[in-house]
Amino acid sequence: MTGGSGAYAHPLFDPLRPWLDRLPGRPDGQALAALAAALPVFTESGLPVRFVPPADDGLGYERRVWERGEVETRPDNWHDFFNALVWLAFPRAKAALNARHLRGIAEAGGEPAPGQARGHARDAMTHFDECGMAVLSSDPSLLDLLRGFQWKTLFWERRADVARHMRFIVFGHATYEALLAPFFGLTAKAILYPVAADALALPADELRAALDGWLARDLAAGTYDAPRALQPVPLLGIPGATAANADPAYYDDTRQFRPGRRERASLGV
Repeated sequence: MTGGSGAYAHPLFDPLRPWLDRLPGRPDGQALAALAAALPVFTESGLPVRFVPPADDGLGYERRVWERGEVETRPDNWHDFFNALVWLAFPRAKAALNARHLRGIAEAGGEPAPGQARGHARDAMTHFDECGMAVLSSDPSLLDLLRGFQWKTLFWERRADVARHMRFIVFGHATYEALLAPFFGLTAKAILYPVAADALALPADELRAALDGWLARDLAAGTYDAPRALQPVPLLGIPGATAANADPAYYDDTRQFRPGRRERASLGV
């Protein structure tokens, strides 16, 4: 984890850093539009993506992206600013999410009425879009510890192995917004990828591009069409994510490092 300076100092901003370094330290619609024009990305419907102010014309958010290539982006809004940057950093995965939403809308015969459920698949896509992360590891035993909610064993006892054999890559734009002021209990919803050691040795931009392809493939295939298929990860437990986690006692607080579902059930929780 390398980190930066200013508003984007937290090391978990690293996947967006090539774009953040070309933008002001605040949401700037004009600068963002210029960057998008210089580095165009496309929807699965083949349209170039443009970041535009919201329009009150009755066209839903996802359909607007699909039919017009327009991503509604409120001026001076951090949440929408990071959404736009994730489009630039992970264009194939974002396009796959949009296409999956459109497929869900078609399967349901249209957008649900206000207050009606959208279905598990679209809920899962929204969870990942907002709060998603990819965790890559060349050591399957580390992913097993993560799946088993063995936080102290993973993040403290095997801290050196985590640094050597794991990568934590934030995808969700709401999570990026939260990283401006990380709070106790901040949690991502992760997709886990076992990878070869040489994949982790790739330059950051090549690894991000490879991950973009893996995510696009799996999201399009419906591999993670249930919210419970996404693995919770307490972000401030990742070594280096906060100075406080340099103390092993940090991992003893079960309000943040919660036991897994099976363990809670055995305890009658």
